[in-house]
Amino acid sequence: MKAIICTRYGPPEVLELAEVAKPVPGGDEVLIKIHATTVAAGDVRTRAFKVPLLEWLPARLYLGVTRPKRPILGLELAGEVAEVGKDATRFKPGDPVFAFAGFGFGAYAEYLCLPEESKAAKDGLVAIKPSNMTYAEAAAATGGALTALSFMRKAGIQGGQRVLIYGASGSIGTFAVQLAKAFGAEVTGVCSTANVDLVRALGADKVVDYTREDFTTTGETYDVIFDAVAKSSPSHSRRALKEGGLFLSAHGSATVEPDDLMVLKDLIEAGKLRSVIDRSYPLEQIVEAHRYVEQGHKKGNVVITVG
Repeated sequence: MKAIICTRYGPPEVLELAEVAKPVPGGDEVLIKIHATTVAAGDVRTRAFKVPLLEWLPARLYLGVTRPKRPILGLELAGEVAEVGKDATRFKPGDPVFAFAGFGFGAYAEYLCLPEESKAAKDGLVAIKPSNMTYAEAAAATGGALTALSFMRKAGIQGGQRVLIYGASGSIGTFAVQLAKAFGAEVTGVCSTANVDLVRALGADKVVDYTREDFTTTGETYDVIFDAVAKSSPSHSRRALKEGGLFLSAHGSATVEPDDLMVLKDLIEAGKLRSVIDRSYPLEQIVEAHRYVEQGHKKGNVVITVG
């Protein structure tokens, strides 16, 4: 099968198209024929090995000291079940699915095996694709959406609360805006001038253009401030928090539950959640896609079509 392999850390050019062995599902695994994946921030950081200094050693030990242990990157995907292992019962060949590949990566390929049920997101999660989404849209509604759901749940968002999403136009941010609205909050999004209309179209009640105004100087205060791009800080944001308010950053750990893809599917099919796709590239143009994402200005998600 075709796959994009990363055999060393470095710029986008280290990614290469190659022929590799097609995986075979075992036990309770399903083999997914991938129709779409994405270039997520996690893929870019792993390829370039850009991690905070304090995380350098543990990240090297996990990802690979001199080169990636897992040469096929890719965290998000959607496609069809091609085969199932002898113990698999939840899915059958032909089922349309969307999935989070887990920390084993592997979605930059024509096929990927994942367990049909996982107790932890790190091992991968699979669910039937939302009926009102294309494969491209569904692939984009996994990693960033799961992260946003985790933090909105951690914040305990309730109806009537005032929530600010910093970095509201990125993959995590676009889903966070919609989820906070779905949970009944009054939402303010913070983004650049080019993305103001997008964030407002996602349901934000107010939008602050950070190139023109600092949200901490507007006089508005919030029950929850969520930094979806890990570029703000608690000390800077504190001025805009209500007494007892909560600051959360995407730099923190997300707690994803095994059934969270089903939660997202229900919200998507209810019309409360949609994917934002900035650009789409074929698998063969993965280098160009990584170059674009690395610039740090993508709106929502960048999709890779496979096959």
